[in-house]
Amino acid sequence: MFSFSVDAIRELLSAGGSAQPCYCKAMKEKRSKKEKPQDGAVRQPLQELRDALLELHKALIDSERVVYETKVGPIKSPHHFFQLVSSDPWFAWLRPVSQLIVAMDEALDADEPLTSDSVDMLMNESVFLLLPAERGGEFGERYMAALQRDPHVVLAHAKVAKRIGSSKPHI
Repeated sequence: MFSFSVDAIRELLSAGGSAQPCYCKAMKEKRSKKEKPQDGAVRQPLQELRDALLELHKALIDSERVVYETKVGPIKSPHHFFQLVSSDPWFAWLRPVSQLIVAMDEALDADEPLTSDSVDMLMNESVFLLLPAERGGEFGERYMAALQRDPHVVLAHAKVAKRIGSSKPHI
């Protein structure tokens, strides 16, 4: 059963009956209330890694966009770009990074509390970013090319490496 605060009910009524903003707000309030103080110690390294991976993902997409537009042609609109990133084979090599970010988001938003083991598992999955040449395949080759051509990718990679190194993953 959900309980709404008086402010949330007022917001619902003033929004013309749209329950979406209040429902989201109520869920965030409920989630934050059920977190225990020790959850922060487990959650923080994963949240920091997730944020660094998101920054790396953006740097990789921006870098690939420049290469795509140079080799293939201009991207016509944000919608066209979204379609390319989500379905064009040119950008398919970035999907493992996207999927890892989604897995982290799901772990951070899950109803059950995070455990050190689940955080370690996600941290260990991130190590592939540090060893692209050893991983080989299309991801390794394209990731190495992005690292060599774009300083923004290098800086974002360093942030991810720092977050992974600070958690001492077991590989």
